[in-house]
Amino acid sequence: MDVTLVNPIIEAFKDVMPQMGFPMPKRLRIYLQDRNVISDGVTLTVGFAKQMRGKVVYNMTADTARYIASTMMLGVPVNKFNDMAQSALRETSNVLTARAATNFSAKLGVEVDITTPELVIDEERTIKISDGRYFVVEMEIGGHKMDIALAVDGDA
Repeated sequence: MDVTLVNPIIEAFKDVMPQMGFPMPKRLRIYLQDRNVISDGVTLTVGFAKQMRGKVVYNMTADTARYIASTMMLGVPVNKFNDMAQSALRETSNVLTARAATNFSAKLGVEVDITTPELVIDEERTIKISDGRYFVVEMEIGGHKMDIALAVDGDA
């Protein structure tokens, strides 16, 4: 897997999050992982299809998820993950991944469709996203950390 595939993800995050009321995010580091994502508490998984197949997983602590949901809901406090908070999280991952898909097309000439986001709230849950290695981009936003895992099937 080519490391340049993470650039559309990073660019999407940096473009979209400030438009949704978040401070400018910072990329902390990029590293490789094997096969599984271990949930930090809240994960959102979105699949890729068409010319590129794979998954992107947004992995964060419950505290980070509450911050994101609250910001998306214009500052309404989030104490538990009710339907509204869950919807805000899904919409965030949907918008981010849709922008990344647009970036894949515009910058790499690769057409990508995305699936409906799957939300899991469960600390230390293991999620298999690849048969091999995949990239993780560690991002910081408003003092909160989020890992974005990108696994691509084949040689995309």
